[in-house]
Amino acid sequence: MSGKIKIDPDGKGVITVKDVMKTEYDMVEGISTVRQALAVMRHVETKCLIVDKRHEFDEYGIVVIADIARHVLAANRSPDRVSIYEVMTKPAVTVHPDMDIRYASSLFGRLGLSRAPVVEGGKVIGIISHTDMVMKGLLRLI
Repeated sequence: MSGKIKIDPDGKGVITVKDVMKTEYDMVEGISTVRQALAVMRHVETKCLIVDKRHEFDEYGIVVIADIARHVLAANRSPDRVSIYEVMTKPAVTVHPDMDIRYASSLFGRLGLSRAPVVEGGKVIGIISHTDMVMKGLLRLI
């Protein structure tokens, strides 16, 4: 996190997504089984997996733990028989690292998101959640 708060033209402090995002995240292939994907999940605090692009013209996907709970656990399906592509959301809504967290939070609310990949130059550089925006950013704005 940067120590200085940027000031917008209206004189208000601006905290950007890159100021509060997590830079550690887990990425999996869509063809992975749910069991394989969860086995490689190292950053449990992110509570999601980013699904990698298959090629440069493809889009990223995302799977949150709630998706796995709803589509695998609650449906009594075997994690060995369900592929990530069956439970992921694709394309994932992504945010730019320079977006003001107030706009990111508004976007999350409108679209019912809990987290989103942060993409710059077509590459994932982090992940942002409501928790990150509130706990790392909100109090710095006040």
